[in-house]
Amino acid sequence: ISGEPITAELNKMPHLLVAGSTGSGKSVCINGIITSILLNAKPHEVKLMMIDPKMVELNVYNGIPHLLTPVVTNPHKAAQALEKVVAEMERRYDLFQHSGTRNIEGYNDFITRKNKELEEKEALLPYIVVIVDELADLMMVAGKDVETAITRITQMARAAGIHLIIATQRPSVDVITGLIKNNIPSRIAFAVSSQTDSRTIIDSGGAEKLLGKGDMLFIKNGGSTRTRVQGAFLSDQEVQTIVDYVVAQQKANYVKEMEPDAVTEGSTASESDDPLYKEAYLFVLEQQKASTSLLQRQFRIGYNRASRIMDDLERNQVIGPQKGSKPRQILVDLNGGEV
Repeated sequence: ISGEPITAELNKMPHLLVAGSTGSGKSVCINGIITSILLNAKPHEVKLMMIDPKMVELNVYNGIPHLLTPVVTNPHKAAQALEKVVAEMERRYDLFQHSGTRNIEGYNDFITRKNKELEEKEALLPYIVVIVDELADLMMVAGKDVETAITRITQMARAAGIHLIIATQRPSVDVITGLIKNNIPSRIAFAVSSQTDSRTIIDSGGAEKLLGKGDMLFIKNGGSTRTRVQGAFLSDQEVQTIVDYVVAQQKANYVKEMEPDAVTEGSTASESDDPLYKEAYLFVLEQQKASTSLLQRQFRIGYNRASRIMDDLERNQVIGPQKGSKPRQILVDLNGGEV
C-alpha cells in the first residue's frame, strides 16, 4: 500500500492458497502469477499443469510450451490429473534415492556434473507448478480423491520441485478442509463477505474489511504477520499478448504420461446390466432430477431395482452422492457433457 513492490518466491512458499469473493481480484492475481512465470522461466525449467473446472479462466493458456497437458476442465479428470502429479512426485523420489540426492536442486547438480564428466545430455528435472482455479467445483464432484491428492502433494512435493497454487471463491470449511489448510502455509485473502470466511482463509478476521479490486492480505510461509498488499492489475488483453508472444517462441509439447485418462461420454449411458438403465439415464437427464421413488413411479418397478439403477447412475458419475434429505445433484447435462 505504501507503493513499494512486494515479491515472494514460490519455491520458498512452497504452496499457496488464494481465496476471495467474486470480483475481489482473485483471477487477476492468478494471471499475474502465471504470466510472471512465463516471462521469467523457460519451458524446460518450469512446467505448468492447470485445472480449471469453470472452463473460462485459464483456457487462454492452452498452447503455451510450459504446459504439461492441455488445461484440464473436466472435474472427474482433474482428480486423475492430481493423482498423476502424485505419481510424478514418487518417481522423482526414486530418482533422488538412486542418485544419492535429497531434493531437485541436488539432483539437477548431480546430473549437470554427470553430463559434464561423461559428455552426456541427460535432461534436468523441471519444476512443476499445479494451478487449480476453483477448488469448490472439484470438491463437489470428487472431494475425497482431490483432498487426498492435494494433501500428499502439499506434504511431500516441495523437495521434488512441485508446487501447488489453489484458488477458490467459496472459502467454506467443506471446500478448504482442515487437512488442506494445514499443509498450505502461504495464503492470500482477497475481500470476502464475512469474518467467518476470513477466518477460514487466514485464521483471523480482517479480509471482510478489504476494499476489493486487488486489495489483499498476504501471509508468507505460515508467518504470524499479515501484509496488506494492492495486487497488480493485468488486463485480459495484456495476458493474451504475453501468451501470443510465448507461443510464437515455441509450440506446446504435451507429456502423454501426465494427461488424465479419457472419461468417455458414452460410458455413462451404457455401464449397467439392467435393460432399463439407458431409459433411466435419459429420463434423469431430461428431468434434471433423480430419486429412487421417481424411478419407481416412472418405470413401475420395485424399490430394490430402482435403488440398483440409482447406484449405477452414481457409480457412472451421472448423479452425485446422497447427502441426507437433499436432492441428488445431476452431474451431466442433456447433451452428455458435464454440468
